[in-house]
Amino acid sequence: MYCSSCGSAVPAGLRYCNHCGAKLSTNPTDAPDSSELFPESLIWAIVSVFVVGIGATIGLMAVMKEVLHFDLGLIMFFSLLSFALMTGIEAVFIWLLLGRSRSGKRQLQAKERSTNELSEAPPRLLSEPVASVTDQTTRAFEPVYEKRK
Repeated sequence: MYCSSCGSAVPAGLRYCNHCGAKLSTNPTDAPDSSELFPESLIWAIVSVFVVGIGATIGLMAVMKEVLHFDLGLIMFFSLLSFALMTGIEAVFIWLLLGRSRSGKRQLQAKERSTNELSEAPPRLLSEPVASVTDQTTRAFEPVYEKRK
């Protein structure tokens, strides 16, 4: 298993990388992915704001007409103001929903393009194998003969 952050080899069963300290995703069922739940909750928020906003606007119009006895121009002004506020909130929710789907596609493309796995080893530059350190230190030396005078 390899760390998704730094690419170093990590023993199985660890929750954090020993090299960089990043959290490892060992079990995908530990926590639900927020990208799966987020669009559904945004759609519910859009519908809720619309239904509650229309109901509040109609209620506001009724209260201003019957209880406060406002004229028609003032009722229309407050109704359009509350409708504009509701439209602005809806626009923000739709922007978040569309931005989330675009960023999710970008993240998938980035994950497909780049990985932190180790690449193939480069070909060796030396044509003949090099003797190991133990071969160099345990080999018996040949005696060196010197001519005496």
